[in-house]
Amino acid sequence: MDAARSSLLIIDVQEKLYPACQEPAQTIANCRFLVTCANRLGVPVIITEQYPKGLGHTAPEILELVEKPGDVATGGNVIAKVAFSAIPADGFIDKVEENTGRDQVVVVGMETHVCVLQTVMDLIERGREVYVVADAVTSRSQHDKIFGLERMRDAGARIVTRESVMFEWLRVAGTPEFKELSALIK
Repeated sequence: MDAARSSLLIIDVQEKLYPACQEPAQTIANCRFLVTCANRLGVPVIITEQYPKGLGHTAPEILELVEKPGDVATGGNVIAKVAFSAIPADGFIDKVEENTGRDQVVVVGMETHVCVLQTVMDLIERGREVYVVADAVTSRSQHDKIFGLERMRDAGARIVTRESVMFEWLRVAGTPEFKELSALIK
């Protein structure tokens, strides 16, 4: 993973969905960790919300860290969707690559076997290099998460952890960014 080629995609970590999922507090904490890293290293953050009218909005703990937490239509980086995959959502992912030249997508969110899986499959089909952060995705059941991750790996996604993302984005130790971000590891 290269910070200059990456974007961070947060899929559907929403108020009415995450309480039903496995380890929601840890998933949200790991998403926050990655948003902090992305912000510090200039990696764009994209957020999707599945039918926000029914499932609520993105966890406020995540939104408070996002530089442009508003709707895409008004210049923000949150896009509402009804399709399970984030890719059909008005071509927003394609626009990110066109505007930034970034072809790697680091994916986190909910649920691993539904919206995360379908988004990852569509990203791979479109030729993107996809990294799924295993400790920042979740589902209502552990077996759905496990089989979702296995299916994404079989399709060509790389399964990683939050720390591997941070250290690959950083590349070297001894920089101010390294000192700041490595202090976040607990």
